[in-house]
Amino acid sequence: MDKILEAVVMSSYPNNVKQGLVRRVIEAAKQPMDSEQCWSMLELSTKLYLTGDTKYKREIGKEVLEVYGHYHPEEFEEFFNVRFLLSLLQEGYGPLGKRSHYVLDYIQLGLQFVLESPSANSIFSLLRIEVLRKVCERPSPKQCAKISKLLTQHPQCIPTGKHQLLFCQQLIRCIGQFQCVSEGEEEIMEFLEQVNKVSGLLQRIWRTQTSAILPSLKELFTIISSTEEQEAPSNALASVVQFVPLELMDGVIRNLTNDDSITDVQMMMAIGRMIDWVSWPLGKNIDKWIIALLKGLAAVKKFSILIEVTLSKIEKVFSKLLYPIVREGALSVLQYMLLSFQHSHEAFHLLLPHIPRLVASLKKEDSNSATSSLEQLAELIHCMFFRFSGFPDLYEPVLEAVKALPIPNEDRIKHLLGQNAWTSQKNELACFYPRLASKSETGKIGLINLGNTCYMNSIIQSLFMASDFRHSVLNLTEGNSQPLMTKLQWLFAFLEHSQRPAISPESFLSASWPPWFTPGAQQDCSEYLKYLLDRLHEEEKTGKRIYQKLKESSLMSQAVEHHYLNKTLIEKMFGGKMMTKIRCLKCLNVSSREEAFTDLSLAFPPSDRNVRGSTSVLPVEEIGPQFIEPPENAGQLTGSPWVRRKAPKASDHAAPPTSVETLGFQEPGEAANPVRGNDAGVDAAKDPLSTFGEQACAPKDSRSVPDLINYFLSPERLTAENKYHCEKCASLQDAEKVAELTEGPHYLILTLLRFSFDPRTMKRKKILDNVSIPVVLKLPILVSPEETEEVCQRGKDGAVPGSGFMTVVYDLCSVVVHSGISSESGHYYCYSRECTDTVPHGQPQDGVPKPASDKQLDFEIQWYLFNDTRVSFSSFESVSNVTSFFPKDTAYVLFYRQRPGRQSCLLHEALAEAGRLHGEPSLHKDLMEAISKDNILFLQEQEKEARNRAAYISALPKSPLWWRDLDRDKDDDSSSGGCSPAAGGGGSGSFHGLVF
Repeated sequence: MDKILEAVVMSSYPNNVKQGLVRRVIEAAKQPMDSEQCWSMLELSTKLYLTGDTKYKREIGKEVLEVYGHYHPEEFEEFFNVRFLLSLLQEGYGPLGKRSHYVLDYIQLGLQFVLESPSANSIFSLLRIEVLRKVCERPSPKQCAKISKLLTQHPQCIPTGKHQLLFCQQLIRCIGQFQCVSEGEEEIMEFLEQVNKVSGLLQRIWRTQTSAILPSLKELFTIISSTEEQEAPSNALASVVQFVPLELMDGVIRNLTNDDSITDVQMMMAIGRMIDWVSWPLGKNIDKWIIALLKGLAAVKKFSILIEVTLSKIEKVFSKLLYPIVREGALSVLQYMLLSFQHSHEAFHLLLPHIPRLVASLKKEDSNSATSSLEQLAELIHCMFFRFSGFPDLYEPVLEAVKALPIPNEDRIKHLLGQNAWTSQKNELACFYPRLASKSETGKIGLINLGNTCYMNSIIQSLFMASDFRHSVLNLTEGNSQPLMTKLQWLFAFLEHSQRPAISPESFLSASWPPWFTPGAQQDCSEYLKYLLDRLHEEEKTGKRIYQKLKESSLMSQAVEHHYLNKTLIEKMFGGKMMTKIRCLKCLNVSSREEAFTDLSLAFPPSDRNVRGSTSVLPVEEIGPQFIEPPENAGQLTGSPWVRRKAPKASDHAAPPTSVETLGFQEPGEAANPVRGNDAGVDAAKDPLSTFGEQACAPKDSRSVPDLINYFLSPERLTAENKYHCEKCASLQDAEKVAELTEGPHYLILTLLRFSFDPRTMKRKKILDNVSIPVVLKLPILVSPEETEEVCQRGKDGAVPGSGFMTVVYDLCSVVVHSGISSESGHYYCYSRECTDTVPHGQPQDGVPKPASDKQLDFEIQWYLFNDTRVSFSSFESVSNVTSFFPKDTAYVLFYRQRPGRQSCLLHEALAEAGRLHGEPSLHKDLMEAISKDNILFLQEQEKEARNRAAYISALPKSPLWWRDLDRDKDDDSSSGGCSPAAGGGGSGSFHGLVF
């Protein structure tokens, strides 16, 4: 029968005659026949289907296969075996060089007849492996579509487990290489259908296996972010994104934008290629993904990427508004790109030459889509007019084009601009930012960012808000032989008296620039602060002595006068002293060394260490609004057994419990715990402070500033490789080291050591732990027995007879915040307030300043937020909660001011006396003249801008939109884009240009 069928098919008879003969053969095939005859017919039908040179032959082959599969299932199953299928898939069918393109169609046809057979599972297993291999060979879009059709109809053949994940990734790789070689509309539609079949298979897999989505997207991002020299990936990848559930968007974008392994160049490449996807005609939600990634980049302050991508792609996105099939998505992306690009007019001006032609084209189209788009485009244009006024010549043709369209009201414009702005671009792009219209309502002045100089701006503002230091700097006499201090004086004077909203610290930057800093790169503000204070200190040491008014104080003895006059201003304001003691655990000999400091660098304890269970010499307390009363019964508290200034004797008895404020010290006549061999003093020093640990206000698992200070002051065991060389024992011995503060600075600077070097990535990583910051801090200061007795007799708080320590109280005045995950990147800003010795608005009584209470310090002194050019009112609540809301925004450098007390009373009283005698610092003549001239210049600039604005208004129709005062850019650069009008050309017939 097979010979008859082959003869009929190959004959030259007309098709209608052939069809009749074939029908007879097919009908005969429905009858029982032997196995050999069945095989012959199956081989012939397979040959006709796979190698038939006409559609008619392939149809006959298909019909015969279906009949035999239905009426002779056993023979068909035997014929359609695993070995045969493997041969088809790996070797193909037909003569070499003319292999059949219908193998996958053939397999799909035959599978339906073996689904219930015993060999079905073997066939499915084979196909699961082979389709993965096929996809890895990067088949054409047509073959990929056939694989997708096969697997969609027979999901049992979809690879499983790890192979399924690999299959999805390889399928995405295939889509990335799809290209439509024809420009005919029919071929393009066929290509789009093939792409949709392939991406539809991915959707089917993702629905049943959601764990495959994120790895698939990672592969997609790898493709579009590749910077290797090769052909750009196909826009067909847009078809993949449309099937990703939108609920995954936030997490995916957050992971991408916070991934340190992705370089800026890769991210720029990826977002640029995603923006090209707006030309993909059948995709859904593509605009949402593009906008989400743009917003994600803004959230992590990747403004350089956003600027580059916006300027390079915005004209292309604009041109797609000509095509109704992609107009909606393109308009959404265009709106976000323009409304977020608010620091400069450049992006909007690139579109100006193209707007009139597009408006004319949309009006001519006269469709609902065109009408809606025209109204949205007009609203967008008016927002840009409002934001970037002052270009009447450039805007006139555009204004003429949209004059008949509705004009949005001012509230609507402000809403759109406020809603879409890069919220932090002001901080990072201050050097490009248009000049501010008016001074901040706070009365404070901002500092212009000169290109990643926020680290300096935050430090300068913190020093400026340290009022005692500011007054001292401003009171410096002319010709003080301190060039850097003089520049700081000028900068402080301008911050105090300028009429500008923000000033440029360029002169001070160049003078105070550490030579190892890289220009234009983000730097460590703590490193800059240390360098600056050291420079100022060394400069004064080699120059004239300042602050001569202190010796006029009758309160000073000659010795004290000599002590203070020998100090530099930096030492007076920021200098403290620390005693480092090392005790040999064998002979109990204690060696000590005193050294000066201007800041305390506080490390974070290891994660497995209970900080509140580690004893410092005297636990630091946080008080104020966060204060919790210490326990009445301190019996569980155990201090370090060797903190007395004399070594304990063997006959001494254990010390009784002490109060929290004198924790770790003994009463007169009582001694430390008895020595117990080489381990004496170590275990007791590390005993858990369970009761004190409950006092802190922070959550149980979080840190607080007192925790870090206590860790800094707690004894450290020197053993193993860190053994101490004891001079008395003349050998290396186990020892214990402890630091004790012997002189508290007037302004205490605390640096939280958040950055550590990661040898694996060769980068400095950041510790993002939240640290609660007390508004008032008690610090233990070591004093001599004579000083302790004097303090106790005078009734000062904080000292206990015989303890050797007193408590000094500090008020928080500035917090420098680092936003980011690396010291080499991110952004700095600071919260500050002015702390003084007197109650706000209060008057001194009997010539003595009245100390401010905790409550008044906490709630009556206004906090400010300094963020480069922007200054705003803030609160301690904002300071405390910043990391809770923004995990990468963490306190880094803290400034505390010492309250008047025994140790600092001479300096406080001298400062208070100077304030009463002289009031606000008086500036020398040259400085006053420079400020006055600059203020006049600023007013002239304002008048010139007002005249320019008035001229602009006269060219516009009467509308309340145009003479509102908003941030403007006075730059009149009229350069526009470089592409031809409409930048994408062609009407509805240019379909190929649209998609590809």
